[in-house]
Amino acid sequence: MNQPNLEQNQLLAHAVRFSRELREAGLRVTPNQTEVFALALSRIPMLEPRAFADAARACLVSRREDLAKFEQVFKSFWLELGLGGIPEELLNQASLPNQQQKPRPAEVRDGSSQGDKPPSELPPQPLTDRALTYSPDSTQKHKRFDQMNPAELEAAKQALRRFQWRVGQRRTRRFVAARSGERLDYRRSFRTAMRFGGEWIKLEMRRKKTKPRPLVVLADVSGSMERYARLLLHFMHAVTQRLERRNIETFAFGTHLTRITKSLERRDVDASLTEVGKTVNDWSGGTRIGSSLELFNRVHAKRVLGRGAVVILISDGWDQGQPEVLGAAVERLQKTCHRLIWLNPLIGTIGFQPQTRGLLAALPFVDDFLSIHNLNSLEQLATHLEGISHLRSARRSGIKGWEIQPTHQAPE
Repeated sequence: MNQPNLEQNQLLAHAVRFSRELREAGLRVTPNQTEVFALALSRIPMLEPRAFADAARACLVSRREDLAKFEQVFKSFWLELGLGGIPEELLNQASLPNQQQKPRPAEVRDGSSQGDKPPSELPPQPLTDRALTYSPDSTQKHKRFDQMNPAELEAAKQALRRFQWRVGQRRTRRFVAARSGERLDYRRSFRTAMRFGGEWIKLEMRRKKTKPRPLVVLADVSGSMERYARLLLHFMHAVTQRLERRNIETFAFGTHLTRITKSLERRDVDASLTEVGKTVNDWSGGTRIGSSLELFNRVHAKRVLGRGAVVILISDGWDQGQPEVLGAAVERLQKTCHRLIWLNPLIGTIGFQPQTRGLLAALPFVDDFLSIHNLNSLEQLATHLEGISHLRSARRSGIKGWEIQPTHQAPE
């Protein structure tokens, strides 16, 4: 029989093919093992079946109970290549004796349908090579909310409840004892000096006390946000349950503003969202962001924006009102809070540009313009909230600094 000419650059292809056939037979073969096997083939005479078998066995087989399957796969693979020359002991090699093995962590035995057989006689379930699989969570984190099926949406809701939501700390006017602080604590220093006969041997210090910042969430539930509104309500419910009650306020708006804080404080998420649906009357309707924020500034801001609150505004920016009203409302909102964060689900869309008249008027007064289109963006939001600095960002004065540029120009 004429032997085919196997070139050096074909070694990797043969190694990958042989490793794939071993995996199909139930053996655990990792990509690293395949790479080592390909390197071994470059150092041995590949046309010799004994050398090929010995190298493959040393590189690809990691369990004694897999040797019998390996010999079967090797013989069929070598005969398919048409090389021949397999020694007699490889063709007629008897199976290895079945020795009793200790149970392995990856072998899970099911005795429900095996009667009263001892564990040593029960066949182990096939092992799964975790190196060749992937976790659905890793792909789900980057999938858009509006592209998820019902099962993926339910998994995303469960993931939201496991997030740890913390808002950056603020410094209060009160002082607490500290090893190293910014001010001298005279009272504690006097008491310490009395233990040393009135000598000021040790000076006690104090620093300002810190507390988590309050969080205010304003969510758009209009028709353009209908694809995201349900999941965003789950997000708001999860945040409400994680934070202290007096540290979070939630509002929903479409054509007008509605406070939903009390509804989201209920622990049962289904009952909570049902109550929100009954409370919000403009669900999936029009969008009046400017007038809704203006109402918030006039009625609720003085009560909820104290103590250095952080405001999260969730909207796609499609506003049916006047851009001047929206710009003025966002400007006032930014100046009365510690930090204003606008979350827009359209940022994750390819080719998105904030070119609407409302966004052009509001963005100069927004501290952070972030995305909220998948689970990964929510994880980044949680990290961003926890790392908010105690220093306020720059504040612009007056609304004359922005100009609305036309999106289309007439041909000359």
